[in-house]
Formats: sequence, C-alpha cells, structure tokens
Amino acid sequence: MASNMLNRYLFDELSVRGELVQLDEVYQQVVSSQEYPAPIQALLGELLVATTLLTATLKFEGAITIQLQGDGPVSLAVINGNHEQNVRGVARWEGEIPEDATLCQLMGKGYLVITIDPDKGERYQGIVALEGDRLADVLETYFEQSEQLKTRLWIRTGQSEDKLNAAGMLLQIIPDGTGSPEDFEHLEQLTDTITDNELFSLEANELLYRLYNQETVRLFEPQPVTFRCGCSRQRSGAAIIAISEEEIREMLEKDPIISLHCEYCGTTYQFDENEIKELRYRSLDQNKTIH
Repeated sequence: MASNMLNRYLFDELSVRGELVQLDEVYQQVVSSQEYPAPIQALLGELLVATTLLTATLKFEGAITIQLQGDGPVSLAVINGNHEQNVRGVARWEGEIPEDATLCQLMGKGYLVITIDPDKGERYQGIVALEGDRLADVLETYFEQSEQLKTRLWIRTGQSEDKLNAAGMLLQIIPDGTGSPEDFEHLEQLTDTITDNELFSLEANELLYRLYNQETVRLFEPQPVTFRCGCSRQRSGAAIIAISEEEIREMLEKDPIISLHCEYCGTTYQFDENEIKELRYRSLDQNKTIH
C-alpha cells in the first residue's frame, strides 16, 4: 500500500466527500518513544488516524490537537497535527493496563477536547464527554453537536505483516444543501463492509473501487503524513535558562548533569554546568544587543 498517505476523494453525484489515511511507519514512530502497553498503543493509533482525518477537513493553514482527558489509568492521550500533516503524540498512564481495556476503562470519566489553532484567526476549542467504547463514536458526536455536519468515521489499528498499522476513513456530507440523507446512508452501508486487511494493505484506488465501484469517485493527489516532534537542543537549553539561577544551582548540586527528556520522541538532552553558564551568557548578551 502507499503507506503514510492521506487521500481525499469526492462523490461528484452525491455531494459527499471522503478521506482515507493509511499509516504504518508514522504510527510506529509515535508509539516508540515509550514502552506503551498494547491498549494505549492502539488508543494513540486511533487518535493519530482521527487527527489526520480531521486536519484534512480544515479550510485554512493551522494546527489541530485532539486530546483525551480522564480520571482512569490513562490521564492523558494527545495527538497534534497541522495542515502539512506533521504529527506527534504522547500518552500518560499509571498502573496495570488490562489487555482488553476499552476506551472507558482506559480513560474513566473524561472528555475529548479538540483544539483548532489557525495561523491567522481565532483559536477554537470543542469539548464532548467520553461516552461510548469507541473513539469514532465520540468524534461523531462532536461533529453532530459542534459542526452539525453528518459525519462517519471508520478507525482501525492492528498488525499487518508483523508491523503496527493504523488506518481510517471519513465520510462527510458537503455543507451546500444538495446532499441527501439517503445518499449518505447508502455510502455508509458500503463503507461498513471494509475489512481490516483491506484497509491496511490495499492501494487507495483499489480500495475505493472495491467499495464504490457503482459510484463516480474523484480521487485527489495524496498528501504524505510525517512524524515531526519539534523538540531541539536549542529549545531545551532555553527552557533550562528560564529557571532561576538558585533552582539551577540546587539541581546541579544533586546531579552535575541536567537532563531534559522529550515525551514525544524519546530524545534526552543533557547540559553540564559550563554549558548552562554559556547559554545564560549568550542570552544576556542577546538581550543587551536588543536593547
């Protein structure tokens, strides 16, 4: 399959748009930063697919974050993405996680929070309660309440050829008033027949033909999806010198090396006392130059 790609398509005669995303390497990179239990890997995979699909619905340049917050063993699971399909994600949990844990068992009582942050314009945040055992159900409720657009999602995670795979599809009625509920229901029924193996392994053209060979489908140029963390040694250094000198001194008394670990990609940045002094000196010098 053309993995790590997002495909957009349109039903010309039915006023419905669709998306298909198939991820393997990107999914593997997201979950490789920590030793996540299998159910949390699956949850991050579902969030990754959902974020990619929802980012593709944006009509502007910007970022989207989908996060789950709850009082269960998993307190937070989040994926960040943007219009260029650069993604990253992390989850935080405590205790043992049952192998067959459902969404509610993982998160407990909680919320799904979707934050849309355009490069130009106002930030928007939507919140819905975590009701149901599938992330797709929660997201469909969000669309019904917030966007008032008929939307269906199919999200799958699993293994194919001994590798982690995550994939999904989205159908959404075009908000021009020409789409009918009957047309949408017809496409829903066709899409419900998709199998995990087809979703993980088939090229977009073949997959869409198998599902919708009686329909007129226009498939657009695919967009690559890329894992990109955004952390750097420079940013880590800036975070350290933002701490007071007294706190830094106390930290160095306990350990001659100050380490900052990135939860998103697993990289650890280390700084000794001389490096921290140099960073602080450069920062002071830059401030003098500016003023």
